[in-house]
Amino acid sequence: MSETVFATGLASSDKERPLLDDIRLLGRILGDVIREQEGVAAFELIERIRQLAVADRKANEEAALGHNKNGLQDLLHGLSSDETVTVARAFTYFSHLANLAEDRHFLRRREIHERQGEHSRGSIEGALQELEQAGVQAAQVAQALAHAYVSPVLTAHPTEVQRKSILDAEKNIAQLLAVRSQWQQAALQDEALGTPDARLPQRLAQNEAALRARVTQLWQTRLIRYSRLTVEDEIENALSYYEATFLEEIPKLYDTLEEELGHAHLPSFFRMGQWIGGDRDGNPNVTAQTLQHALKRQSEVALRHYLQEVHALGGELSMSERRAGMSDALRTLADASGDDSEHRADEPYRRVLTGVYARLAATLQNLSGGKAPLTVRHELPAYSDAQELLVDLQTITDSLCAHHGAALLPARLKPLVRKVQVFGFHLTTLDLRQSSDQHEAVLAELLKVALVTPDYSVLDEAQRQALLLQLLNEVRPLRVPQYAYSTWTSSEMAIFDSARQVLQRYGQGAIRHYIISHTETVSDLLEVLVLMKEAGLVQGTLDGEQGARSDIIVVPLFETIADLQNAPGIMRDYYACPGIARMVLQSGAEQDIMLGYSDSNKDGGILTSNWELYVAETALVQCFTEIGRIHGAEVRLRMFHGRGGAVGRGGGPSYDAILAQPPGTVRGQIRLTEQGEVIASKYANPEIGRRNLQTLVAATLTATLLPQSSPVPQSYLDAAKALSAASMQAYRALVFETPDFASYFFNATPVREIAELNIGSRPASRKPGQKLEDLRAIPWGFGWGQSRLTLPGWFGFGSAVQSFLDGAQADTERSVRLQLLKDMASQWPFFQTLLSNMDMVIAKSDLALAKRYCALVPDVALGQQVFDAIAQEWHRTAEALTQLTGNTDRLAGNPGLARSIRHRFPYIDPLHHIQVELLARWRAGENDERVQTAIHISINGIAAALRNTG
Repeated sequence: MSETVFATGLASSDKERPLLDDIRLLGRILGDVIREQEGVAAFELIERIRQLAVADRKANEEAALGHNKNGLQDLLHGLSSDETVTVARAFTYFSHLANLAEDRHFLRRREIHERQGEHSRGSIEGALQELEQAGVQAAQVAQALAHAYVSPVLTAHPTEVQRKSILDAEKNIAQLLAVRSQWQQAALQDEALGTPDARLPQRLAQNEAALRARVTQLWQTRLIRYSRLTVEDEIENALSYYEATFLEEIPKLYDTLEEELGHAHLPSFFRMGQWIGGDRDGNPNVTAQTLQHALKRQSEVALRHYLQEVHALGGELSMSERRAGMSDALRTLADASGDDSEHRADEPYRRVLTGVYARLAATLQNLSGGKAPLTVRHELPAYSDAQELLVDLQTITDSLCAHHGAALLPARLKPLVRKVQVFGFHLTTLDLRQSSDQHEAVLAELLKVALVTPDYSVLDEAQRQALLLQLLNEVRPLRVPQYAYSTWTSSEMAIFDSARQVLQRYGQGAIRHYIISHTETVSDLLEVLVLMKEAGLVQGTLDGEQGARSDIIVVPLFETIADLQNAPGIMRDYYACPGIARMVLQSGAEQDIMLGYSDSNKDGGILTSNWELYVAETALVQCFTEIGRIHGAEVRLRMFHGRGGAVGRGGGPSYDAILAQPPGTVRGQIRLTEQGEVIASKYANPEIGRRNLQTLVAATLTATLLPQSSPVPQSYLDAAKALSAASMQAYRALVFETPDFASYFFNATPVREIAELNIGSRPASRKPGQKLEDLRAIPWGFGWGQSRLTLPGWFGFGSAVQSFLDGAQADTERSVRLQLLKDMASQWPFFQTLLSNMDMVIAKSDLALAKRYCALVPDVALGQQVFDAIAQEWHRTAEALTQLTGNTDRLAGNPGLARSIRHRFPYIDPLHHIQVELLARWRAGENDERVQTAIHISINGIAAALRNTG
């Protein structure tokens, strides 16, 4: 009976059968656990709700409104608070388990294709094969990688709704599914050979028992947090991905590249980045103390991992000098190790590793205060930096290679060397970020106290630039000793002081970037340089004989549509400031520029956001080409893409997104944020994590090296510009010009309840109240995803296409325009990816479910007016996608996602119906804590099911 709840109505093909078997298995186990834990009545209630939800989906709109929906609403309305929690948990956990089954199926299908010699799109092998076919040689790829910089950056934006306890349990389930799949594949091969495995039934039974234990653990584990995450909690969550995935999988990524390219050792171009502990924009909980704590914990994770690996290496390198020779350098290291045990007297490698372990233990003590797991008998000095450790490891490597021991390198020593090269003693590069207005406020106080100017805020831009450049050419500090500055100024300056200490303590890789949110002027950049100079992070003066040098790259973040349009001019004027270009060239000749997807989308809609990003990138490359020509040296421009999980925030497949960048803008240099629930989706499973990391490299190589057949036709660019203007007009007419639109949004989505959910340390709004301008772009997108309108991912496109076609003077011209758009859809990667992402978002939207949320708006007329406008644009957009692509069905080009939606979405419907019922109760004043709990569980379940809503 339990199988009926979560596994009925699933059609199958031969390819999908293993997936459906896994879903049925997990659904059956979940049903059994619910019946055991909650009783038969609860189990049957869940089944009844499922049946009504499925009937509601199958019925046409009239029938649903007349019969099925009322039946479902009546049932939900009559549920007790405890029953709503149970039902919400049941469907939420099924969403989680279905995700695990799909991940396993994805890997299963990948393995099948690879066994057949087919390299999947986005794999390193596939990218290198494509480049080879285009005439790009392996040596050219290696040369490109020598100058490349690829970095995913983990951020702590509040859309990660999963608790680490849940993620850990689900990781165990994923591992059990992997083992089960391996046994079943092996059994099929044995059966084909006529030697069936008699052990399989017993093995599968044991595996199922283990799965049942983990599902029971899930059911008895609290799904949501009862207290808000601290920054320290977020740091620990992020570090868990390094321990589970990055430390092991990134070296494997390099191994794959070196093997495919026939290259002995590629430089370390792939680095991890992180914001957690350094991102202060709108988060008052990030202080100098959290910055220091983040680096301390990062260092501890790296060093403890190295200690573990060195200890294991000691077990493997047991060679006796009576059986194998050694280099003089290794003998010297062994003699200096302090290891005089007679048991290891003839084992030089073990003696060396004893010394390495002792020095790492001392390093751990110095940098984090931690103790090594094993007792160190002979204390040795700590390593001053990671390079010293690498020298010792290289001595071991060279000795092994010179004495017939090279076969021992791949298992552990070579990966360890790569880890130290990539992660150093700092693990990951921590970015600093703050809003430009906060820098201005701090600087204004410093200048006032120092009697430089009484009110910096009244100066115009030209006056500010002149003053700031003057300050950058003075050697005297601004801070007055012993003066009692305001708490805010003291706190902010403590960040800069801590950054200097961090660099001295953990190395130059610990902090490389200072990101300025809301960069609107050149003075926004100069202000940060002055504050950095004040803390000793900028040495020298701009006009000095030696010039200035900066320890940290100052990174503007251009977020709104206007900011993106002004970005090239701002950077051109910044580099025209006397001494700035020389400072950048002397500091590494690197310039990162961050591009904001979220706020530009919230400002102008999906099409305009993407178009203005495209235009800005193209213009910035031209700008830096001119700068290089003027100064006779290249400044490496690196775009930093502030992408979120949802398409409206720059989300979507990373491979396609990178290939969709304007020609010539990647050039081996790219950073991009990984946010919210996307981090768990991509990196909780190590194998999936490695494939996602490979995708970033594959796309960067392809975008950098694949020869461009021809420039983008001007007609494409002109059409995109026209579409953008019409799209933005339609978007802003709805969002910013419709009276009381904010009231609709705050009532027809659970955004207020999302703000109460303890899913992050950062407030949902920059200011209290219900103004769209103050609402962060993250809950803006998250709220629309929960209500299944997904508006930021598509709104305005239908009107834009209609306007473009209606602008034709005759039918003939209209046909020409339509053909032009079709050509763009099939031939221009930028437009292709944009349409593909909108297609995905439209497929994940559901007007019938969204209509239920509309009923939550107290002003019925407003609710109907806004919903009708949104629904009309939805139909225009769906029709436009069909016109341009020729596909009447959504996701025709993405069968994997279509399969996912087909199998999973019918089981999300009950969560939406429950959520609407609970929101109505909660807002009507039913302040039962269990109602709030059930709302938060439903948010969790819907986010998990949609997978990229944050």
